[in-house]
Amino acid sequence: MPYFDAASSAPLHPVARQALRASLDEGWADPARLYREGRRAALLLDAAREAAAEAVGCRPDELVFTPSGTHAVHAGVTGVLSGRRRVGRHAAVSAVEHSSVLHAVAAGGDVTEVPVDRFGAVSPDSYGEVLRTDTALACLQSANHEVGTEQPVAAVAEVCRSRGVPLLVDAAQSLGWGPVEGGWSVLTASAHKWGGPAGVGLLAVRKGVRFAPQGPADERESGRAPGFQNIPAVVAAAASLRAVRAEAAAEGRRLRELVDVIRARVPELVPDVEVVGDPLRRLPHLVTFSCLYVDGEALLHALDLADFSVNSGSSCTSGTLTPSHVLRAMGVLSEGNVRVSLPSGTTAAEVERYLEVLPGAVAGVRDRLGAPAAPPAAGTPAASPAAVGTLVVDAIGRRCPIPVIELAKVIGDVPVGGTVTVLADDEAARLDIPAWCAMRGQEYVGERPADHGAAFVVRRVS
Repeated sequence: MPYFDAASSAPLHPVARQALRASLDEGWADPARLYREGRRAALLLDAAREAAAEAVGCRPDELVFTPSGTHAVHAGVTGVLSGRRRVGRHAAVSAVEHSSVLHAVAAGGDVTEVPVDRFGAVSPDSYGEVLRTDTALACLQSANHEVGTEQPVAAVAEVCRSRGVPLLVDAAQSLGWGPVEGGWSVLTASAHKWGGPAGVGLLAVRKGVRFAPQGPADERESGRAPGFQNIPAVVAAAASLRAVRAEAAAEGRRLRELVDVIRARVPELVPDVEVVGDPLRRLPHLVTFSCLYVDGEALLHALDLADFSVNSGSSCTSGTLTPSHVLRAMGVLSEGNVRVSLPSGTTAAEVERYLEVLPGAVAGVRDRLGAPAAPPAAGTPAASPAAVGTLVVDAIGRRCPIPVIELAKVIGDVPVGGTVTVLADDEAARLDIPAWCAMRGQEYVGERPADHGAAFVVRRVS
């Protein structure tokens, strides 16, 4: 069964499995103790720290191991905000950061989100515009976890440096592919993203960064990650990071070619698809696209039945009623969203089989939802100003992608120049109706409040 969700958690690398088994016999003792078992454990821990620090590009005494990548993010954010509390409590973050970053900064004080373009990338100048005299911290991921877009970390770090603001980089998705360039101040990562074991995170804090660990004091890991270290898992994490880095150049080229095939052929095989994310400045193994008139959860189930494991940012798959904050910030279609992230070793045959299965899976979901087969025919005469009215579609209480499907069904019933007003209380409609208009060449007039929801007005122009 092809597993295409490496961005969530990569399969355990063979080197990680080998290192884990070997270190179980040597790394079980307390590395803080002076007897021989403790000294052996300490040697393993020190060697793992040196290997991880070399991969990150920092000094070994700047890096600590944490119980998870999320713990590393929370410790990094709260540590900097506390250490720089005399400066202020303001933080600047990109609008597409991982939720762990957004939650941490929101709990710490005043937050300004830096907007992104339609590819999901920030502009370094945008960071310069939001940094203030009371800005204690800026955050920017190295590459986006949902669409794969790489961020201009080095340029943003230089902007932050010139303003005296430390930059925290969430490198969870990119660290396995290479070091993060630029003058970052704090870096976090998670081992299970590159094929290490779950339950190991990295937190690197450069010398000179004001940092005050939060919580009760502890003598382990510089007080930044209290508790007994899982030394076998740490050793496996460091060993697998070194191994995937050695393979990164060749495997990255190979997976990029497979992703290029998916990016090119999905729009050819499946009508009404929007491929999102930067086509060039992106992670080599990840591609995301959204399908009109498709329930994301139903599509994931259909692909799972065909033995393909993928992920989605659609609201109907996220456990909430809101679409992915990443897709929302980008202003792209969220319904029927599919993220394909290829693990190391994925074959061209597996990709070809996926491309054979996908069109039927999408068509089946659209058929069950009653989606229109084609856009309305062009050439309908324009109505006179006196004849132009509005057709109202009541989709209150109906979830994505039904409001857009109902809009598509009736747009041909109004003359060119006429409008359709869609009443909806689904948060995804706020994103998907404008996206549908852009894909269909219709005019999105705007949104206004309505009873129990909002009214979205669309004018037919063709």
